[in-house]
Amino acid sequence: MAMLQTSLLRLYDLAWGAALPLLRRNRRLRHGWEQRILQAAYPGPCDLWIQAASVGEVFLAAELLRHLRSPWERPLSVLLTTNTKEGMEQLDALTTRRRSQRPDLQLATAYFPMDRPRIVRKALQRVRPRTVVLLESEMWPGFMAACRDCGSELLMVNGRMSEKSLRGYMKWPSLFRSLAPKRILAMSQADAARFSALYGHGHVDCMQNIKFDRIPGHATGAQTADNPLVPLLPAEAPFVVLASVREQEESAVETLIRGLRSARPDVVIGLFPRHLHRVEPWTKRLTDAKIPWVLRSKTGSGPISPGTVLLADRMGELGAAFVPATAAFVGGSLAPLGGQNFLEPLACGVIPVMGPHWDNFQWVGQGIVDSGLLRTAQDAAGVLALLLEHLAAPQDKDVVGARFQEYISKRRGGCETACRCIAHSLKRG
Repeated sequence: MAMLQTSLLRLYDLAWGAALPLLRRNRRLRHGWEQRILQAAYPGPCDLWIQAASVGEVFLAAELLRHLRSPWERPLSVLLTTNTKEGMEQLDALTTRRRSQRPDLQLATAYFPMDRPRIVRKALQRVRPRTVVLLESEMWPGFMAACRDCGSELLMVNGRMSEKSLRGYMKWPSLFRSLAPKRILAMSQADAARFSALYGHGHVDCMQNIKFDRIPGHATGAQTADNPLVPLLPAEAPFVVLASVREQEESAVETLIRGLRSARPDVVIGLFPRHLHRVEPWTKRLTDAKIPWVLRSKTGSGPISPGTVLLADRMGELGAAFVPATAAFVGGSLAPLGGQNFLEPLACGVIPVMGPHWDNFQWVGQGIVDSGLLRTAQDAAGVLALLLEHLAAPQDKDVVGARFQEYISKRRGGCETACRCIAHSLKRG
């Protein structure tokens, strides 16, 4: 069996070797390419390595860093890695803040290495972490094998796994079982069952989702006054946020924009693509449709005209957009993509509208729909009808915010669980 696993990893290494020249042409991988293949300086050594695939996982890492404490009298050294340019921008901002606030942490950032076994082995030998934390769904066999071979204890925190992913992993069950993390903290019973099917029950426990811990209290008037987007909105104009829109649903979202402008010419629409490389295609789509738009980076200090689409071309302002929003649609839900995070608008007192696909957030519980704190529709026409309903009869944000806080108060504590697990691992290392 061990010989078979070794052979599989060798084949995997060869496949990566063949793929790298093609991957280098991918414009989303060009940033930090040399670091990704260990041909540029890589940080190390560090006590703890936290891998945060993109922006969403970086926010989880930020919550962990708020609570992590060094188990020793010396500072805890932490390497934070990510796969995307947007994730790196957020990591750099995070580490800049934390360095001034937390002298007990020594923070470094880097792009996550390509999963070619010889590359990740070199990275692990350089960093030599006692503990490695994978956030959510990061299961790279080359990296996991290198952690095992280099003696770094591997943890999966806030773990999630879809049925589709499980079917893929179960094609090579013996390989993945040989790479099992020391401990997996799954975000739901359903996710825990899938991890257990792959790795065995001895490795898996449940935790509350860290996302519940990082949800802020309901936005106050002061937060609204300090919001950088508020001066851009006409005083009486309703503001609709179309959040985390994915490429596969862009045609449907264009239909939403047309319908909103037709029914409510006074509306301002904030359009936030999930990935920044879709901003340019959106400028062409809106121009071709003769829909007025302005890039967020090009806005002045005064309000923009009603009927205009405010197109977000920078990361980090989606949360601010929900504060003055009258209504909000959350993307990844009008195509079978699992849905994006609908918790932020709720924290701002805005009941989100989604399409039928929100599988990625089933951990929140069906109760969120049953209580009316999330509204779903089967298609773009249904979403449009709900958004117009919210515009016609805006909800009291304080009431919505209070209802949501009551819902999540019983579901917090995941970050404390994760940090306790990490601390125990570091002490063992």
